[in-house]
Amino acid sequence: MWSHLLRRVLIGIPTLWVIITICFFLMRLTPGGPFDFEAPVPPEIMANLRARYHLDEPLWQQYLSYIWHLLQGDLGPSFKEKDFTVGELIAQSLPVSFQNGLSAMVLALLIGIPAGIFAALRQNKASDYVVSGLSMTGIVVPTFVTSQLAILIFGVWLKDTAFHLPAGGWDNGKFQNRILPVICLALPYIAYIARLMRGSMIETLRANFIRTARAKGLPYHAIIVRHALKTALMPVVTYLGPTTAFILTGSMVIETIFQIPGIGRYFVLGALNRNYTLVMGVTIVSAALIILMNILVDLIYRVLDPKVRHE
Repeated sequence: MWSHLLRRVLIGIPTLWVIITICFFLMRLTPGGPFDFEAPVPPEIMANLRARYHLDEPLWQQYLSYIWHLLQGDLGPSFKEKDFTVGELIAQSLPVSFQNGLSAMVLALLIGIPAGIFAALRQNKASDYVVSGLSMTGIVVPTFVTSQLAILIFGVWLKDTAFHLPAGGWDNGKFQNRILPVICLALPYIAYIARLMRGSMIETLRANFIRTARAKGLPYHAIIVRHALKTALMPVVTYLGPTTAFILTGSMVIETIFQIPGIGRYFVLGALNRNYTLVMGVTIVSAALIILMNILVDLIYRVLDPKVRHE
């Protein structure tokens, strides 16, 4: 197992380097610059600004300088938030996104997996159609629609009732301010997990080893929990790898709509303002988490499926 883990880590390092390189040059080649949206300034001041952030150097020299500082753990200064470095902004915003993302993922698993199993065990019955219909609705309806509806209902229509919830803001992470963002963030993932779990459980229940377990007279609940569940979870685990990394680093739509100071909102602001270093920093964190989660998925595979462990 350790050799397999080492191989995966060694593959992940050049993958991360390729992502950093592509992102760096794409950002620099995109029309516009970080100071183009400022009020008009004299050419000599603009030249000083570009020199201050080394934007007047050749592109290859900027790249090598960025990689050198990155190897030292320096993500560079923020071009717009003058009093903060990119590392400080990410350190402030990442815990906020982690709290919301982890809560949304736990909620998605607690609802999606049982809903998928419930639908699979009642295939082609009314309850199965209800779960499948709700899942498809959750997949089709985008989060910016559900978020706006939630704000309209709980933030406006129910404003003077006990069901009123804040329509935005973080307020130091109060529980009331987390409810709507977490639910809206979790809804599409609940739908995806339920659909995956339903299809995988139906396929697993038709497998030969399940028929053998039934022929031996094992209780039905024991067959589901001890034998079918592990195999049925494999597609869900595959889906959770990159999904968990994305949801933990913050949903850009949710954090923008609810005005949450998370890393996803900083990414949007950085892209709009051509804040090269901030976009690069968020991209590096997200890519590293995706690689890490994929490695974790491989390790979970070896626990759930003996065949993978044997290979």
